[in-house]
Amino acid sequence: MKTIIKKIGALTVVAVMASCADTLLDKEPISNFSAQGFYKNTSDAQAGVYGIYNAFQSAFRLNFALWGEGRADAVGSNAVGDPAALRQNTLTPIINSARWDNLYTVISRANYAIKYIPQVFGGADSPLRNQLLGQAYALRAIAYFYAVRVWGDVPLILEPYESIDQELFVRKTDREAVLDQIEEDLTFASVNCAASYGGERDRVLITRGGADAFLTHVYMWRKDYANAIAAAERVMDNPLYSLVTMGDWTNVFAIGLSSESIFEVGYNEVQTNSLRILYALGSDSYYFPSERFMNSFEEGDLRRPRIYDITAVQPRMVWKFFGEGFNDESPDPSANNIVLVRLADIMLLKAEAHARSGQPEEALPLLNEIRERAGLASLDQATAESLYGDIESAILHERSIELSFEGHRWFDLVRTGRAIEIMQPINGLRDEANILWPIHEEAINRNPNLEQNEFYR
Repeated sequence: MKTIIKKIGALTVVAVMASCADTLLDKEPISNFSAQGFYKNTSDAQAGVYGIYNAFQSAFRLNFALWGEGRADAVGSNAVGDPAALRQNTLTPIINSARWDNLYTVISRANYAIKYIPQVFGGADSPLRNQLLGQAYALRAIAYFYAVRVWGDVPLILEPYESIDQELFVRKTDREAVLDQIEEDLTFASVNCAASYGGERDRVLITRGGADAFLTHVYMWRKDYANAIAAAERVMDNPLYSLVTMGDWTNVFAIGLSSESIFEVGYNEVQTNSLRILYALGSDSYYFPSERFMNSFEEGDLRRPRIYDITAVQPRMVWKFFGEGFNDESPDPSANNIVLVRLADIMLLKAEAHARSGQPEEALPLLNEIRERAGLASLDQATAESLYGDIESAILHERSIELSFEGHRWFDLVRTGRAIEIMQPINGLRDEANILWPIHEEAINRNPNLEQNEFYR
């Protein structure tokens, strides 16, 4: 099952040539670095890129939900630790989700690949060279994009650590400069990644469509709506992607590799994640649907029984990732892929970009295509405004239902400026500086040049 993921896991045994540099600011002696001798041929180059994907598996197995859902309004929780801290807005520099180590592992491995892949090909241009470089640039960009959205200003490191002359104690870089680099990396990937690798690889490796999808997110974060529309159109015109029917909607998550999926972090029985711990343990899971979320559905929404157990008096089971009726409360790790970006997500972002550009005639058909699949009536401008206040709010509500528990809600609240408005009555969030996470105390202790984020000093 998922042979490409098994290959990633196997090739990563040799791809850990950068392992002594994987943890930012926690270095082994420089003499231990061996990447210079690792990249000798095209197989090594491919193994190096698979090593980046392997680091991705570790970085997102739990954090996609902690970062993207844990502080938002769709989840309730009885759990202690990070779930309680995020839900109650009592973040401290010792919570696990304040660690950025796994993201900098992704970045470190990408930096080695970006430096040494061209040397493998002797400086000559070739499709394989460009595809491998495109993936490395894209994965680095995605890691930095999460870092910027979680911590704001972060250290921007674009070279592997290989010399005692390099600065080990890196200062933070302004977030806008980091976002500039993210755009540059994803633009390179959009041009140079393969349009298709064939079969399941089109969902678990970064294609041109995947790079364009993440570019859409970046442009929306920066309120660059014209470029967001252009990037989204490239995704929607891509023949790899199409919406599934409502009957197959659950399979997007429970089975994976669907036509709607653009990029999934791939897992299997060996390379596992924490989806079951996050959502499948009922009252013992990290998260269950909040009252606010359950009360936000429109009557007749076909997604509702596919998202959570509507038969329970106090619903605690999220079915979305496992299938309607799922009732196995084992805490065993999950082999499901984690879908980071899919076509419905991009369509709704494009709709929002049009709405914010004063183009309701372009926004509403996209919104309604998603609504109609869910069995809901189409909205015209007057009805959208009557129900939700404006078209932008109607789209944001649709994202909260369609993309529920997939790791988007908190970032949607932040980028639309609604985090305080929505969360203050729930957990007292009232300070813009409190929207960022604290930097973990271990990173601060290791690096005398790192300043803690303002709210947590």
